Amino acid sequence: MSAADDAIAQARALGGKGDLVSAEAVIRAALATQKKSAQLQTELAQIAAAQGRDDEAEKALRAALDADPLYPPAAYSLTQGLIGMGRVEEALAVITPLAEVAKPESAALALQGQALRALGRTEAALDALYTATRIDQADPSHQHNLALALEEAGLHPEATRAARAARARGLDRPETWLIEGRTLLAQDRLDEAETAFREALRRQPNFTPAHRELSLLTWMRSGDLAAATSELDKAIAASPGQPGLRVVRAKLLEYTGDARGAYECLREAPQGESEIEIQMAASQAAVAFDPAAALAHAETAVRLEPDHPLAISLLAEANLALGRPEAILAATDRLRALLPFNQHALALEATAWRLLGDPRNAQRNDYQSLVRTALVETPAGWSSREAWLADLTAALDRLQVMKGHPVGQSLRGGSQTNQNLQRSTDPAIRAFFQVIADPIMATMEAYGRLGDPVLSRNTGRYRLAGAWSVNLRPGGHHVDHLHPAGWLSSAFYVDLPPAVEGEGREGWLRFGKPGIASTPALEAEHWVKPEPGMLVLFPSYMWHGTQPFGGEARRLTMAFDVMPA
Repeated sequence: MSAADDAIAQARALGGKGDLVSAEAVIRAALATQKKSAQLQTELAQIAAAQGRDDEAEKALRAALDADPLYPPAAYSLTQGLIGMGRVEEALAVITPLAEVAKPESAALALQGQALRALGRTEAALDALYTATRIDQADPSHQHNLALALEEAGLHPEATRAARAARARGLDRPETWLIEGRTLLAQDRLDEAETAFREALRRQPNFTPAHRELSLLTWMRSGDLAAATSELDKAIAASPGQPGLRVVRAKLLEYTGDARGAYECLREAPQGESEIEIQMAASQAAVAFDPAAALAHAETAVRLEPDHPLAISLLAEANLALGRPEAILAATDRLRALLPFNQHALALEATAWRLLGDPRNAQRNDYQSLVRTALVETPAGWSSREAWLADLTAALDRLQVMKGHPVGQSLRGGSQTNQNLQRSTDPAIRAFFQVIADPIMATMEAYGRLGDPVLSRNTGRYRLAGAWSVNLRPGGHHVDHLHPAGWLSSAFYVDLPPAVEGEGREGWLRFGKPGIASTPALEAEHWVKPEPGMLVLFPSYMWHGTQPFGGEARRLTMAFDVMPA
């Protein structure tokens, strides 16, 4: 046994007895004569981390890698720590040398894949994770991580297979069942998805993510709130100290029209690790009927985590409900300092300008220039646009399998597709993505490279971030909202009710009415009358919604977000 090995054995024996101070003294004594020992520096880092001295642990791990840049234990520990702190670029720089050796370990590739996933580099992450599974086919965690990346890439059948491969190799965890359920849901395999969520809960009865998915699936399949909350209520009764379950229930109540019930549910939640979640959810629920309470909850959330983007956004929203534009701007200044292109901040900032009569709002929300419409061309293979729209209608109807509207989305009184439409093999749906390319490019060209903080992101190239279809029943509508994860957003009209031709703008797209309460009340400023085959493109920060419509016919649309590439 080497001197370093002997010192580490002594230190671990002391640590096993809870004497970390003596353990550290042993390692430091050994380092006095072996300063370049990566092994000793890594052991010192573990002892420092166990005592909560994270800065010293990082310093020791970096010293270990200075001594041996390819020492796996140090590189793995440092990479995991940096990812946990959100310093993902640094983590990737640490792990990449080990992932690029001639014969890398699967663990190095798995960590590289994790870092790449966190940076949104999905294709590169998949390459690393697929290689990890080939190198070590027996390790189920590699299949689990691969399933996560495949799900993020929208490759849901492949993700399902990877999750099942992880289970077949012995990883019988609720998290793996959860991935399987989500990816089955995205394929409209609803019974199988429900089974997977229930299997996750069999393994961990208070597992909040699985309760969220099961309750939302039950609601969307049935439109029955009591059925959707049945299992959730049992879990809350059995685990009253788990606030996250109450947040899930409150969101269901809020999005089914019972904001006061949602708020009361949250007020009964115990304080604890999830306090900021409770405070933010309470602020969201209260803003429509008690703005002062909403403000108090948002202020508490910001005190708990001063740089939490959602908490700061809720602070701005509560001040909008109270009619305090200067306070809105103070919050949006903080938010934009953290996230310059945050769509919510841009919308709230412009709304405050509108309340103040500031001309900058008219520039930010120049509807005449920025809201662009176009009738798409007839795709190749169809004799007319009408013939293609008929086939597109039939294809989308086959995917509309839900009854209730999704929680967390803007639509009310309708349903939304689950599948990633960009992966569809249906000819009519695939043709959609061909005919929208020219209008998107024309819009970006028209926008140019203006000075606005969003339009300045225009690179002349784009990628789509999601694509979905909404089927609104008579009486349905989209509440006013924005797209926080987008750059440009869209609406495409497939099948429209006769009501859109009437005098009351029924079923029309409207812009400018905030999606939360405001004092004074602000109404829509711009409308677009839809017609079949029309594509509307606009900046994602713009408040938009639809006028409710009557009659007996439905309203079928498609939508997607555009991101600069």
